[in-house]
Amino acid sequence: MSPEIRLSTTPAHARHGSSIGQPLTRRDGALKVTGGARYAADNHPEGMVHAVLATSSIARGRVTFLDLDAAKAHPGVLAVMTPANRPPLAEDPDAKLHPFMFRLDLLQNDLVRYAGQPIAVVIAETLEAATEGAALLAPRYETLPARVGLDGDTPFIPAAVGIGNPAEVRIGDVEAGLAGAATRIEAVYETPAQYHNAMEPHAIVAAWDGDALSIDTPSQALAMAQGRIAGLFGIAPDNIHIRSPFLGGGFGSKGFITGPQALGILAARMVGRPVKLVLRREQMYGPVGHRAPTRQRLRLGVGRDGTLTALGHHAKTTSSTYDDFFEPAADVAHTLYASPAIATSHEAVRIDTGTPLFMRAPGEATGSIALESAIDETAWACGMDPLAFRLKNYAEVEPISGKPFSSKALRECYAQGAERFGWSRRPFAPRQMRDEDGLLVGWGMGTATFPALMFQAEARAVLKRDGTGVMESGTHDMGQGAWTAFAQIAADALGLDMARTEFRAGTSDLPDAGIAGGSAHTATAGMAIHHAGAAVIARLADLATGDARSPLFGAGNAGVVARDGRLFRRGDESRSESYGDILARAGLGEIDARGTSAADPDAQASYAMHAHGAVFAEVKVDPDLGQIRATRLVGAFAAGRVINSRLVRSQYYGGMIWGVSFALHEQAVADPRSGRILNANLGEYHIPVNADVPALEALIVEEHDPHVNALGIKGVGEIGVTGTAGAVANAVWHATGRRCRRFPIRLDDLLTGR
Repeated sequence: MSPEIRLSTTPAHARHGSSIGQPLTRRDGALKVTGGARYAADNHPEGMVHAVLATSSIARGRVTFLDLDAAKAHPGVLAVMTPANRPPLAEDPDAKLHPFMFRLDLLQNDLVRYAGQPIAVVIAETLEAATEGAALLAPRYETLPARVGLDGDTPFIPAAVGIGNPAEVRIGDVEAGLAGAATRIEAVYETPAQYHNAMEPHAIVAAWDGDALSIDTPSQALAMAQGRIAGLFGIAPDNIHIRSPFLGGGFGSKGFITGPQALGILAARMVGRPVKLVLRREQMYGPVGHRAPTRQRLRLGVGRDGTLTALGHHAKTTSSTYDDFFEPAADVAHTLYASPAIATSHEAVRIDTGTPLFMRAPGEATGSIALESAIDETAWACGMDPLAFRLKNYAEVEPISGKPFSSKALRECYAQGAERFGWSRRPFAPRQMRDEDGLLVGWGMGTATFPALMFQAEARAVLKRDGTGVMESGTHDMGQGAWTAFAQIAADALGLDMARTEFRAGTSDLPDAGIAGGSAHTATAGMAIHHAGAAVIARLADLATGDARSPLFGAGNAGVVARDGRLFRRGDESRSESYGDILARAGLGEIDARGTSAADPDAQASYAMHAHGAVFAEVKVDPDLGQIRATRLVGAFAAGRVINSRLVRSQYYGGMIWGVSFALHEQAVADPRSGRILNANLGEYHIPVNADVPALEALIVEEHDPHVNALGIKGVGEIGVTGTAGAVANAVWHATGRRCRRFPIRLDDLLTGR
């Protein structure tokens, strides 16, 4: 196993004692900043050739001609793969055998279902030759009118949204609650299509050896990828070895095997040589998922005492013409604010686009910016401070289910965030503050929430006679610092110092760590690691307490404590023995054990499990030009037990920056005539650069959750998006007095008052 996967380097400031809770620097940091980290496309096996996609320039129709002779005649071109000669597959790429299987475009026919769809693959000795060969194909099409946007086709009610969530949920009588309200608001908010745009593009290096397949590719779910490839190619999963030690970002887009990855494997099979296929930036706007646009209608009713009487949240979204994923935007209204009547519903239209998929905080990101804006509008209509209104409608139990929360420190988040930000100095009315340059200043806030999820995972723990330990789990680190946090959990579980603990991850031959998604990876794989450590310590304790020669004889499993490479007798720590001595006396070089994790169905049935937070934003707006700058953000978040505060704050910062991007920058623009994305690059698809990032502060609010899992861990990766986007939008209103309901907020929206 290569050094970059073992990651046994120890931070200089690691110490003896508990590793959990220490703000350690990233174990992989030195490799990344020195160029030692090897990403998928950095691999160059002997005999490797290059594959390049040719993609459709239309959104709907069929390919009628490809100039194969011209492409094949180009020097260096080895083959051109088309629907006519693509190697066979064992499984229909349009099959959908379970909810987590999505349909792929693998040259199964000449139909075009969206702009940017792969229509051929050119394989050549060099990247330049493959690129030229793809350009020489000069495709011609039979074109049909493209269906584009939220009004591009007839709407319908989907069977489910997200993964199996009901499209409509109701409690109480919303219409009666609205009719009897002293104050009512109704508003429509629109969010655009967005694309993941991870720094590392999707890439694959694939090599066949008979029926054995070796792959380097970024993956957020190694075992799931292994299973999908096995099904497509009709080989045993054990014959597939995937290496994914480093991911340059994923945000959900690398959670599933995509069409381009499978085409790279097919290309390697076709030419009988290792093949590298890397997507160009513009090719990531189509076959690898995105966040669908939404149009959301919010209706809120409030009684004379300032409490909600009704909350209605309806979302319209889009999906592709050939698959089913529907953004569950309205579902965020289930969890945040107390109301006797709540109704959420969804409708969708099918358009000529690549299938939308999970993108950081799917549903919650799109839904929360609308809900938080509507809550702000309602507070203003009631004459109440936005924070006071939220506290007035604080949900002591989950509104939609009536379940108690497993833990909820949102009041503390409100209090700490407001105090740090200086919220008490906020003028009630908008357009009351200016800075020394005459810019309008506005303050806004938003509530953050994200479910505390857990999936299934496995880990293997090893204790060695030399006093060191190894923990193995095929975990995924896409920049969130997972390997560092998991190494801390592993060291704690093994009762060893970090310097004596090796953590192995990033390959498919290790125990299945589940999926790095849903802000659940630390809880999921972390619990498997914790259980594996407990299991191997129990085995070691059995050896010692059952041996009359040991000072721990007769203590039993419950009578010993593991710490610093020794077992101590509980209540009498003068009696102890090192791991090495126990194993040596037993004649063993090492012992191992496995651990698993899964959500507790009883706890899930009894409690609502969420992380919470509050974000406070300051913006400055040029009153004449409408230019907006976010200048200050303070977020306070409660997400259970913190494994590493340095990494947690980093995740909060990333989420808050994405919230700024959502509110002010990010939008994919489709040509209404052709269906093509017009800004499919990082020059015109705007995301925040350093100059756009305000002063950030993330407060970690202490929270103990005895129910969510044994370690008390909740996720932190996505929650920062959900409060920030609404906070920024509300701050823009407070600065200008203009309520913008279309995102991202544009200059012309402020100048025209749309």
